[in-house]
Amino acid sequence: MGVFFYITAAIAVFSTAMVVTRFNIMHALLYLIVSLLSVAVIFYLYGAPYMASLEIIVYAGAIMVLIIFFVMMLNLGPESTRLEKQWLKPGMWMVPALFCVILLGELVYLIAQNHTPVTGIKEVPPKAVGRSLFGPYILAVELSAMLLMAGIVGAYHLGRQQPKTLHRFLQSKPS
Repeated sequence: MGVFFYITAAIAVFSTAMVVTRFNIMHALLYLIVSLLSVAVIFYLYGAPYMASLEIIVYAGAIMVLIIFFVMMLNLGPESTRLEKQWLKPGMWMVPALFCVILLGELVYLIAQNHTPVTGIKEVPPKAVGRSLFGPYILAVELSAMLLMAGIVGAYHLGRQQPKTLHRFLQSKPS
């Protein structure tokens, strides 16, 4: 388990550093997905398969698709279209794809091992997690939902293109 942890942790640290240092938002998002997937593998390594699946479904799945959707919604014109065609080249996505293949291989190997979990770990059913989230932590859940909605509305208002209006004296008169 130690070797797999160090490989996964190295991928997580490297991909997170790539998220911070990339100028292109789509490249940063690809590396963020790889980072979230590696955190899910670490959760699985430490005997939390439910948290690993939640990490993949909620973060790497739903939230990243939402972020990518809003980045694409903020289309910035013909220059961004030319750059999007460059992103389709294999050199741009080969490193994240390689990391994903390594993480998938580790996860398949760990699942195939069928090892016994660490002693002292208490199994928590999904119903208990739901009751906890919507019980004492309802305020935190609602605040995070409002924060996500504010981010969506803010991205829309910042990215929309308004027609330029001229003062009536500067407009040309129809002949």
